Amino acid sequence: MTDAESLSAALLAWYDAHVRVMPWRVSPRDRAAGHRPDPYRVWLSEVMLQQTTVAAVQGHFHRFTARWPTVIALAAAEDAQVMGEWAGLGYYARARNLLKCARAVVTDHGGQFPATREGLLTLPGIGPYTAAAIAAIAFDAPATVVDGNVERVMARLFRVAAPLPAAKPELTALAARLTPETRPGDYAQAVMDLGATICTPRSPACGLCPWTAACAARAAAMQGDLPARSPRPEKPTRHGILWLGHRDGAILIERRPDRGLLGGMLGFPGDGWDGQGGPAPAEAAWRDVGAVRHTFTHFHLVLRILVARIDGPPGRGDLIRRADFRPADLPTVMRKAWDLAGHRLD
Repeated sequence: MTDAESLSAALLAWYDAHVRVMPWRVSPRDRAAGHRPDPYRVWLSEVMLQQTTVAAVQGHFHRFTARWPTVIALAAAEDAQVMGEWAGLGYYARARNLLKCARAVVTDHGGQFPATREGLLTLPGIGPYTAAAIAAIAFDAPATVVDGNVERVMARLFRVAAPLPAAKPELTALAARLTPETRPGDYAQAVMDLGATICTPRSPACGLCPWTAACAARAAAMQGDLPARSPRPEKPTRHGILWLGHRDGAILIERRPDRGLLGGMLGFPGDGWDGQGGPAPAEAAWRDVGAVRHTFTHFHLVLRILVARIDGPPGRGDLIRRADFRPADLPTVMRKAWDLAGHRLD
């Protein structure tokens, strides 16, 4: 048995004993009994988990699969319903691509996901990582799956000193060396679990790791220093306004354009901090009630919140009855504005 085979076998044995229970996962025991993961659930979980924690995703995943149990059902859903269910997960372009992908699977593939990494890459919104993850986990193809957890494990195991993101190609090549031909789906989940639960960014639990004896970083007492990262540029801060208008129990809401930040989501009219919006949505005695702060991937945002009763027809947006308004359908930054000022809209 080669060193790579020994490492893979040790990791799989650890996974068999310590597998985490997740609603989209088929356990090693069930796989051995012939049960196969549902590619739809694997795909949905992988899209939801991008830039989001397992804990944050599980509730959304249960609601999504209860409402749309198959890719065919999701493809037939109304865009607004899906965007509303996505609220709180962030990175809203993923929700738009989710619908595009579901519809492409139904229209172009008869409702069945392609079984290969190459075929999956032809679908909207599926990039190299997601294609590899679906191919490995759903179809047991020997695809190399590399996320942030795997990069960290490989950097420590092989003591790769080059900083991320420049080290990504080297780390991917090292991960590919360890990907086994047998049980590649279980292996892909095992190495991600290892990074998530044992080989953590801070204070890794090396005494519990199945690869501790082979880890070059641990041998050099460098496990806490790797992976190295290039300095990140400081995020700029943008400033803007949100107008929360109301009249006779109705709330002024507009649906944002499909393209751009928070595309397709419901929100309160804004002043263009995001490349959209414009002047105040109506003539009114607007009152400044405070500010909310939010951080996006590339910038920090500070929004002043202005509140007023609107007497005439608004120039932007629609007045929605309070009974039909669900704050949970708003993206996080809009919910922050509602939490600050919603009680003032009487």
